[in-house]
Amino acid sequence: MQHFDLVIIGTGSGNGILDERFDDWNVAIVEKGIGPNGAYGGTCLNVGCIPTKMFVHTADIASAPDSGPKLGVGLELQDVRWREIRDRIFGRIDPIAAGGRRYRVEDNPNVTVYEGTGRFTGVKELAVTTTSGSETITADRFVVAAGGRPTIPDVPGLDAVDHHTSDTIMRLDELPRRMAIMGTGFIGAEFAHVFSSLGVEVTLIGRSGQVLRSEDIDISHRFTGIAADRWDLRLNRGETGVERSGGITRLHLDGPAGAEVVEAEVLLIATGRIPNSDLLGAANGGLTTTEDGKIKVDAMQHTSIEGVWALGDISSKHELKHVANHEERVVQHNLLHPGAPMEADHRFVPHAVFSGPQIASVGLTEQDAQAHGIRYVTATQEYADIAYGWAMEDTTGFAKLLADPATGRLLGAHIMGPQAPTLIQPLIQAMHFGLDARSMARGQYWIHPAMPELVENALLNLPLD
Repeated sequence: MQHFDLVIIGTGSGNGILDERFDDWNVAIVEKGIGPNGAYGGTCLNVGCIPTKMFVHTADIASAPDSGPKLGVGLELQDVRWREIRDRIFGRIDPIAAGGRRYRVEDNPNVTVYEGTGRFTGVKELAVTTTSGSETITADRFVVAAGGRPTIPDVPGLDAVDHHTSDTIMRLDELPRRMAIMGTGFIGAEFAHVFSSLGVEVTLIGRSGQVLRSEDIDISHRFTGIAADRWDLRLNRGETGVERSGGITRLHLDGPAGAEVVEAEVLLIATGRIPNSDLLGAANGGLTTTEDGKIKVDAMQHTSIEGVWALGDISSKHELKHVANHEERVVQHNLLHPGAPMEADHRFVPHAVFSGPQIASVGLTEQDAQAHGIRYVTATQEYADIAYGWAMEDTTGFAKLLADPATGRLLGAHIMGPQAPTLIQPLIQAMHFGLDARSMARGQYWIHPAMPELVENALLNLPLD
């Protein structure tokens, strides 16, 4: 049984902990590995943020002809070379993953890499199974950063039918004529945009009555209307069964009008993700978990076991790479400075949905504020009412702000429209550093005419005390 100073489970954000300050530590890294080059770099690099946004950008270009007529320009999408698109993207991603693996295996003499599955068999005791056998390792300190995986709903017949998740859908050999997507959250919305823009007929299926229902109510409501115009949208549906024959998947639904069937060549399951704590045997290691399987951590990312930390999707309610990276820096500091630990800051966590249109959000939604009895005022600003919005002829995008009427401090910000994730950044900064709406609006220049005037006008519209 080999003993280490530190064991890191997962090579996503957890892999970033090690720098030259750990050169005299005896470290083990355990990586389960997925895909042709393993999972070095984690979900984000291999099957998440980065490749999906590379596909999204391609989809944005492909959908440009749809905007031409209202601008007086005739555009045409001549062809979509799917394999060329796919291979360009993973031709960049896969070598990065392979290089990350090579660096840890070959260039870090103080690091032992175990390529296989790890499962706790006791407190700070991990059984690792690789292709060469099984070995139990122990350590003074553990960092659990093993991420999560797609959920697969319990639908009769699904186990016997070929289907895809976000882990596999981007490596299709051919574009199908039709795709059915189960799930109306951000994963479903993003892939619906990607594949429909590339010419696939998309049916988007949800059990609730809204698309992106966790967003602010006004964002979700307007996006649902847009989704209904773009895709075959089936809401308030339950899946009663699935079967496949002759290259066609038939998904049986129960909806407001009764039974119905959706047919498609490809079925994508996008119903959410679950943490990998069960695969790791977290309970065997004495780690306390929440009802949804997240490993419980305190403000310093410390678990219920002394000397064991957790970060990223396996422990955080914010399943976002920028959050995992922040938590990694917190854990790194606390490993190196146990006498002066620091806390993670999750006060103003932004997120974005890269669909069509784009969405970005930070802070409270209006329904959050109402549920918690927080006093607030709100203001909206349409893209259509700013000069650059006229240039784009945008008729659906808008910004919505929530603020404390007494102090002018921003409580939440929500933007739907072109470049929303970029436009929201100064609002994130204002919330983090306590800048009130009036000071932000009037205390600086805003370039005219440019899209940031959307933010300026929204700030000015707030009915503050």
